[in-house]
Amino acid sequence: MTRTFFVGGNTKMQVTLKNLNEVIETLNKADLDKNTEKVLAVPAIYLSEAKNRLNPDIAVSAQNVYGKNTGAFTGEIAPTQLKDFDVKWTLTGHSERRHIFKENDDDVAHRTQGALNEGVNVIFCIGEKLDERESGKTKEVVEHQLNSLKKDIGNDWSKIVIAYEPVWAIGTGKVATPEIAQEAHADIRQWLKSNLGQDAADTIRVIYGGSVSHTNCGDLSKQPDIDGFLVGGASIKPEFVQIINSNRK
Repeated sequence: MTRTFFVGGNTKMQVTLKNLNEVIETLNKADLDKNTEKVLAVPAIYLSEAKNRLNPDIAVSAQNVYGKNTGAFTGEIAPTQLKDFDVKWTLTGHSERRHIFKENDDDVAHRTQGALNEGVNVIFCIGEKLDERESGKTKEVVEHQLNSLKKDIGNDWSKIVIAYEPVWAIGTGKVATPEIAQEAHADIRQWLKSNLGQDAADTIRVIYGGSVSHTNCGDLSKQPDIDGFLVGGASIKPEFVQIINSNRK
Protein backbone atom coordinates (compact mmCIF):
# COMPACT_ATOMS: atom_id res chain seq x y z
CA MET A 1 0.00 0.00 0.00
CA THR A 2 1.30 3.46 -0.92
CA ARG A 3 1.58 5.94 1.94
CA THR A 4 1.38 9.64 1.07
CA PHE A 5 4.79 11.25 1.57
CA PHE A 6 4.68 13.73 4.45
CA VAL A 7 6.97 16.67 5.21
CA GLY A 8 6.52 18.73 8.35
CA GLY A 9 8.49 21.85 9.16
CA ASN A 10 9.06 22.84 12.78
CA THR A 11 10.13 26.48 13.10
CA LYS A 12 10.60 26.04 16.87
CA MET A 13 11.24 29.43 18.57
CA GLN A 14 13.46 30.58 15.73
CA VAL A 15 11.16 33.03 13.95
CA THR A 16 9.85 36.52 14.46
CA LEU A 17 6.77 37.65 12.56
CA LYS A 18 9.03 39.10 9.86
CA ASN A 19 11.00 35.85 9.51
CA LEU A 20 7.86 33.76 9.44
CA ASN A 21 6.29 35.87 6.72
CA GLU A 22 9.45 35.43 4.66
CA VAL A 23 9.17 31.65 5.08
CA ILE A 24 5.49 31.78 4.11
CA GLU A 25 6.23 33.90 1.04
CA THR A 26 8.91 31.44 -0.09
CA LEU A 27 6.58 28.47 0.30
CA ASN A 28 3.63 30.21 -1.35
CA LYS A 29 5.71 31.06 -4.43
CA ALA A 30 7.42 27.68 -4.72
CA ASP A 31 6.48 24.83 -7.02
CA LEU A 32 5.78 22.22 -4.34
CA ASP A 33 5.09 18.54 -4.95
CA LYS A 34 1.31 18.15 -4.92
CA ASN A 35 1.69 14.48 -3.98
CA THR A 36 3.42 15.35 -0.70
CA GLU A 37 1.39 16.32 2.37
CA LYS A 38 2.88 19.49 3.83
CA VAL A 39 2.59 20.89 7.37
CA LEU A 40 4.29 23.85 9.05
CA ALA A 41 4.48 24.04 12.86
CA VAL A 42 4.79 27.60 14.18
CA PRO A 43 4.84 29.23 17.63
CA ALA A 44 1.39 29.55 19.15
CA ILE A 45 1.33 33.32 18.87
CA TYR A 46 1.66 33.02 15.08
CA LEU A 47 -0.85 30.25 14.40
CA SER A 48 -3.54 32.61 13.16
CA GLU A 49 -1.10 34.56 10.97
CA ALA A 50 0.20 31.38 9.37
CA LYS A 51 -3.29 29.99 8.88
CA ASN A 52 -4.40 33.17 7.14
CA ARG A 53 -1.36 33.57 4.89
CA LEU A 54 -0.16 30.10 3.90
CA ASN A 55 -1.47 28.49 0.73
CA PRO A 56 -4.28 26.15 1.78
CA ASP A 57 -2.41 23.04 0.62
CA ILE A 58 0.09 23.64 3.43
CA ALA A 59 -1.49 22.84 6.79
CA VAL A 60 -0.60 24.70 9.98
CA SER A 61 0.44 22.88 13.14
CA ALA A 62 0.88 23.83 16.76
CA GLN A 63 4.17 22.85 18.39
CA ASN A 64 2.49 21.38 21.47
CA VAL A 65 -0.93 21.04 23.09
CA TYR A 66 -2.33 20.26 26.54
CA GLY A 67 -4.46 17.24 27.32
CA LYS A 68 -7.47 19.11 28.71
CA ASN A 69 -9.83 21.62 27.17
CA THR A 70 -10.21 23.99 30.09
CA GLY A 71 -8.79 24.75 33.51
CA ALA A 72 -6.14 26.63 35.45
CA PHE A 73 -3.21 25.68 33.22
CA THR A 74 -1.41 28.94 32.59
CA GLY A 75 0.62 29.03 29.39
CA GLU A 76 -0.88 25.89 27.87
CA ILE A 77 -3.02 25.56 24.73
CA ALA A 78 -6.20 23.49 24.73
CA PRO A 79 -7.18 21.26 21.79
CA THR A 80 -10.46 23.17 21.52
CA GLN A 81 -8.50 26.42 21.19
CA LEU A 82 -6.65 24.93 18.22
CA LYS A 83 -10.01 24.00 16.73
CA ASP A 84 -11.21 27.61 17.17
CA PHE A 85 -8.60 28.62 14.59
CA ASP A 86 -9.10 25.52 12.41
CA VAL A 87 -5.59 24.27 13.24
CA LYS A 88 -5.72 20.61 12.34
CA TRP A 89 -2.26 19.46 13.52
CA THR A 90 -0.03 19.53 16.56
CA LEU A 91 3.33 18.10 17.52
CA THR A 92 3.59 16.11 20.74
CA GLY A 93 6.61 14.60 22.45
CA HIS A 94 9.26 16.54 20.57
CA SER A 95 12.66 15.70 22.01
CA GLU A 96 13.09 19.27 23.27
CA ARG A 97 9.81 19.00 25.18
CA ARG A 98 10.88 15.65 26.63
CA HIS A 99 14.46 16.53 27.57
CA ILE A 100 14.46 20.29 28.21
CA PHE A 101 10.97 20.63 29.68
CA LYS A 102 10.93 17.16 31.25
CA GLU A 103 7.71 15.88 29.71
CA ASN A 104 7.67 12.15 30.37
CA ASP A 105 5.93 9.43 28.37
CA ASP A 106 2.73 9.79 30.41
CA ASP A 107 2.69 13.57 29.85
CA VAL A 108 3.14 13.12 26.12
CA ALA A 109 0.43 10.45 25.95
CA HIS A 110 -1.97 12.74 27.88
CA ARG A 111 -1.35 15.61 25.46
CA THR A 112 -1.69 13.32 22.45
CA GLN A 113 -4.95 11.84 23.68
CA GLY A 114 -6.36 15.31 24.33
CA ALA A 115 -5.65 16.35 20.76
CA LEU A 116 -7.05 13.16 19.26
CA ASN A 117 -10.23 13.46 21.34
CA GLU A 118 -10.93 16.74 19.54
CA GLY A 119 -10.04 15.43 16.10
CA VAL A 120 -6.67 17.20 15.92
CA ASN A 121 -4.04 15.22 14.01
CA VAL A 122 -0.78 14.53 15.83
CA ILE A 123 2.84 14.29 14.79
CA PHE A 124 3.98 12.04 17.63
CA CYS A 125 7.74 12.29 18.20
CA ILE A 126 9.88 9.48 19.58
CA GLY A 127 13.58 8.69 19.69
CA GLU A 128 16.63 7.78 21.75
CA LYS A 129 19.46 9.78 23.29
CA LEU A 130 23.10 9.22 22.37
CA ASP A 131 23.92 7.08 25.40
CA GLU A 132 20.89 4.90 24.66
CA ARG A 133 21.98 4.51 21.05
CA GLU A 134 25.53 3.61 22.07
CA SER A 135 24.33 1.03 24.58
CA GLY A 136 22.11 -0.66 21.99
CA LYS A 137 18.82 0.42 23.57
CA THR A 138 17.28 2.26 20.59
CA LYS A 139 14.58 -0.33 19.95
CA GLU A 140 13.79 -0.67 23.67
CA VAL A 141 13.43 3.09 24.16
CA VAL A 142 11.30 3.61 21.07
CA GLU A 143 9.00 0.71 21.86
CA HIS A 144 8.53 1.96 25.41
CA GLN A 145 7.42 5.34 24.03
CA LEU A 146 5.04 3.66 21.60
CA ASN A 147 3.63 1.34 24.27
CA SER A 148 3.03 4.28 26.58
CA LEU A 149 0.86 5.97 23.98
CA LYS A 150 -1.02 2.78 23.09
CA LYS A 151 -1.90 2.33 26.76
CA ASP A 152 -3.76 5.65 26.67
CA ILE A 153 -5.26 5.82 23.19
CA GLY A 154 -5.80 2.18 22.26
CA ASN A 155 -5.63 0.93 18.69
CA ASP A 156 -6.90 3.87 16.62
CA TRP A 157 -3.80 5.63 15.31
CA SER A 158 -5.42 6.87 12.09
CA LYS A 159 -4.78 10.54 12.96
CA ILE A 160 -1.15 10.01 13.97
CA VAL A 161 2.08 10.43 12.04
CA ILE A 162 5.04 8.98 13.94
CA ALA A 163 8.23 11.03 13.79
CA TYR A 164 11.37 9.10 14.65
CA GLU A 165 13.93 11.67 15.74
CA PRO A 166 17.14 10.38 17.29
CA VAL A 167 17.89 12.98 19.95
CA TRP A 168 21.62 12.87 19.21
CA ALA A 169 20.93 14.06 15.65
CA ILE A 170 18.67 17.03 16.38
CA GLY A 171 20.23 20.43 15.95
CA THR A 172 23.70 18.89 16.14
CA GLY A 173 24.50 18.65 12.46
CA LYS A 174 24.82 14.90 12.93
CA VAL A 175 22.45 12.73 10.98
CA ALA A 176 21.66 9.05 11.03
CA THR A 177 22.84 7.34 7.88
CA PRO A 178 20.02 6.16 5.63
CA GLU A 179 20.76 2.61 6.80
CA ILE A 180 20.57 3.52 10.52
CA ALA A 181 17.38 5.50 9.99
CA GLN A 182 15.82 2.70 7.94
CA GLU A 183 16.62 0.13 10.63
CA ALA A 184 14.81 2.18 13.27
CA HIS A 185 11.86 2.83 10.95
CA ALA A 186 11.60 -0.87 10.13
CA ASP A 187 11.51 -1.68 13.85
CA ILE A 188 8.69 0.85 14.32
CA ARG A 189 6.82 -0.65 11.38
CA GLN A 190 7.17 -4.10 12.94
CA TRP A 191 5.86 -2.74 16.26
CA LEU A 192 2.83 -1.36 14.43
CA LYS A 193 2.18 -4.73 12.81
CA SER A 194 2.58 -6.66 16.07
CA ASN A 195 0.52 -4.28 18.21
CA LEU A 196 -2.00 -2.63 15.88
CA GLY A 197 -2.21 -5.02 12.95
CA GLN A 198 -1.09 -5.22 9.34
CA ASP A 199 -3.43 -2.48 8.13
CA ALA A 200 -1.90 -0.04 10.63
CA ALA A 201 1.61 -1.03 9.60
CA ASP A 202 0.69 -0.46 5.96
CA THR A 203 -1.00 2.92 6.41
CA ILE A 204 0.59 4.80 9.34
CA ARG A 205 3.37 7.07 8.22
CA VAL A 206 6.72 7.01 9.97
CA ILE A 207 8.85 10.05 9.19
CA TYR A 208 12.45 10.92 10.03
CA GLY A 209 13.63 13.96 11.96
CA GLY A 210 17.19 14.81 12.88
CA SER A 211 19.25 17.40 10.99
CA VAL A 212 17.42 16.77 7.73
CA SER A 213 18.82 18.96 4.96
CA HIS A 214 18.79 19.34 1.18
CA THR A 215 21.99 17.26 1.05
CA ASN A 216 20.69 14.12 2.78
CA CYS A 217 16.92 14.16 2.13
CA GLY A 218 17.20 12.43 -1.25
CA ASP A 219 18.99 9.34 0.04
CA LEU A 220 16.79 9.17 3.14
CA SER A 221 13.60 9.41 1.08
CA LYS A 222 14.56 6.30 -0.90
CA GLN A 223 14.39 4.05 2.16
CA PRO A 224 11.29 1.81 2.09
CA ASP A 225 10.05 2.62 5.60
CA ILE A 226 10.81 6.36 5.62
CA ASP A 227 7.61 8.18 4.65
CA GLY A 228 8.87 11.74 4.90
CA PHE A 229 10.54 14.17 7.27
CA LEU A 230 10.12 16.39 10.28
CA VAL A 231 12.45 19.28 9.51
CA GLY A 232 13.83 21.66 12.13
CA GLY A 233 16.32 24.39 11.31
CA ALA A 234 16.11 23.86 7.56
CA SER A 235 12.37 24.60 7.60
CA ILE A 236 13.05 28.35 7.84
CA LYS A 237 15.54 28.29 4.96
CA PRO A 238 14.92 28.23 1.19
CA GLU A 239 16.21 24.64 1.09
CA PHE A 240 12.97 23.53 2.76
CA VAL A 241 11.40 23.61 -0.71
CA GLN A 242 13.94 21.07 -1.95
CA ILE A 243 13.24 18.81 1.05
CA ILE A 244 9.49 18.96 0.40
CA ASN A 245 10.16 17.96 -3.21
CA SER A 246 12.65 15.20 -2.36
CA ASN A 247 10.19 12.44 -3.24
CA ARG A 248 8.94 14.03 -6.45
CA LYS A 249 8.89 11.49 -9.26
